[in-house]
Amino acid sequence: MPYAAITYEVKPGHEDEIADIFARFKRVDTPVLRDEDGREAGRLLGTAVFIKDTVMVRVIHYEGDFAAIGRHMGRQEGVHLLERELAPFLAARRDTGSAEGFQQYFRNAAMRCISQLSADTHPTSA
Repeated sequence: MPYAAITYEVKPGHEDEIADIFARFKRVDTPVLRDEDGREAGRLLGTAVFIKDTVMVRVIHYEGDFAAIGRHMGRQEGVHLLERELAPFLAARRDTGSAEGFQQYFRNAAMRCISQLSADTHPTSA
């Protein structure tokens, strides 16, 4: 089951305010991801957000099509509320007000994965 990481450049000194915004985040309406034709394309399994100084990273654990995550999240009311609250703390403005704008940011902010290991795929030797 893959992981993805999305970066945010934030203004320094606002870690507590940003943590408060994420503490009030409204969960997505369903973990089921759909393709452009409405067919099931995967599932969100979990997320975590990390922050240090000017870097914030959202780690997403999912199954299926990565592109479906951006589509799904771009349609979520809670995501747009979070984006509006987060805007004053971002180092650079970005257009995430529409589902298309959010999807574009999501694609551009995705980090390159260089390693993913799990006990299922890479068990330790006994």
